[in-house]
Amino acid sequence: MNIHIVQHNIITNNPEKNMEWIMAALDSPASRDALLTVFPACTLCGYPLFGSAAYNDLQKRAQAVLQQLVQNSEHRAFLIGMPLQIQDKGLCNAIVFVQNCAIRAIITKKYLAPDEQKYFVRGEGVQSINFQGQQIAIGFYEDLKELTKGHAEQPDVVICCGCNVFEYNKPYSIRYRMHKIVENLNASLVFVNRIGGEGPYLFAGGSMALNAAGSVLCQFPYFEEYSDTVDLQLLSTMQGDEKPEVVELVYKALVMGLREYFSKNGLRKAVLGLSGGIDSALVCALAVAALGPDNVHGILMPSQYSTDHSVKDAEDLANNLGIKYDIVPIKDCFDTLRNTMKPVFGDLAEDVTEENMQARIRGTIIMSYANKFGALALNTTNKSEAAMGYGTLYGDSCGAISVIGDLYKTEVYELSEFINRDKEVIPRNTITKAPSAELRPGQKDSDSLPDYALLDAILNLHIEEQLSQDEIVAEGYDAELVASVLRKVKANEWKRLQFAPQLKVSPMTFGLDRRFPIS
Repeated sequence: MNIHIVQHNIITNNPEKNMEWIMAALDSPASRDALLTVFPACTLCGYPLFGSAAYNDLQKRAQAVLQQLVQNSEHRAFLIGMPLQIQDKGLCNAIVFVQNCAIRAIITKKYLAPDEQKYFVRGEGVQSINFQGQQIAIGFYEDLKELTKGHAEQPDVVICCGCNVFEYNKPYSIRYRMHKIVENLNASLVFVNRIGGEGPYLFAGGSMALNAAGSVLCQFPYFEEYSDTVDLQLLSTMQGDEKPEVVELVYKALVMGLREYFSKNGLRKAVLGLSGGIDSALVCALAVAALGPDNVHGILMPSQYSTDHSVKDAEDLANNLGIKYDIVPIKDCFDTLRNTMKPVFGDLAEDVTEENMQARIRGTIIMSYANKFGALALNTTNKSEAAMGYGTLYGDSCGAISVIGDLYKTEVYELSEFINRDKEVIPRNTITKAPSAELRPGQKDSDSLPDYALLDAILNLHIEEQLSQDEIVAEGYDAELVASVLRKVKANEWKRLQFAPQLKVSPMTFGLDRRFPIS
């Protein structure tokens, strides 16, 4: 059986625009020569829809587009995903099987994500139909777990329509699940997934097909639009079997996510502060890869506490990337603000208050540039800092999008080394020097935080592995240190709630997956 697989980007809440590329795909020779064309789940309206799913206007527009597709489907068969009102049931997340100008079957999603449960009703799950003399089981990715336990009707082919939000381990878990289904059912399998971004949510693609023996017949590239036809009766591999490393997947995800965030919001220009540190250097390199050097502007904001090498490292980075930058010293502004507040502060000793003043001055400069030149400010906070509250609210926490907010500091170093794999993009000194906020003389991150390798290990056990304090101590970590780290994580939930949207690459992203009470 020849099946045409279409891995495409999807525009959320715009079924009319999505219809254009869907029709183009269906009119292609590959689709016309295949018995069946399969699109990702949520093809017409995108995902996640959140509250927009409940609006009748979107539902009616999607159904009008579906009707046009049905009317133009003569001699063709395809699967397409959309929100659909089912009579006597309610709004379902559905996959519609269209053939020869008629709707032949509607498959409704059974296992709904928490956000989906607010707007969709629970569906029937995987459905089997007879098509071209073969039994085909069709379902959403989340519903396919039923097939690993066996199925009432033994299918010849399994078709999985996915709209899977990217996490760094998910491509491997998807591949494992597909192999287990094939092994369990002795059936060939097609998995189709979308690419693109929707705010903080990223979609990787990686569509694939396996024959009944478990051999990979095709593996589509990650984070690229791609389509091809596969013959499920083949015995050997048709195309390259792509198995990229996690760091490469994360790099591609962040570059694509940043590009999508700008393009889908009608924006081009980005601005960020360049401190000479590794976080801003990595964000700048990712932004240039996503938007091009002409669309990225750096601002260096040295204070009296900044070292000469920090300014030079930032300039070297800008020159390596080919971006323009300005140097805006903050000493005079900082002195003015201190003098302004002196009648209020009196003779109180300087402390973290004055450190935060500097960060907020820098935030004001960045946001002022963004307003004046129509640019979007990029936040450069990493996950370790966000977890510990190591940053200034309305200062270095400002920005419209958090590019590396889902990467621990150790992962920031790993990704920076990946970017430098062929040539020095991020200056070597930026990578090797001790990290510092440079808000007071001789300041180092290690003055306030444990060594990042140790800190990140504890944070990962608590956040991703969801281990309690006692369980982490049982893993061999110092009890006092663990208590201190977890206390700071809990105490800074309020600060993270005011943070910029983060490009999601981990299973436990702050604000999206991990939500805790403030009090």
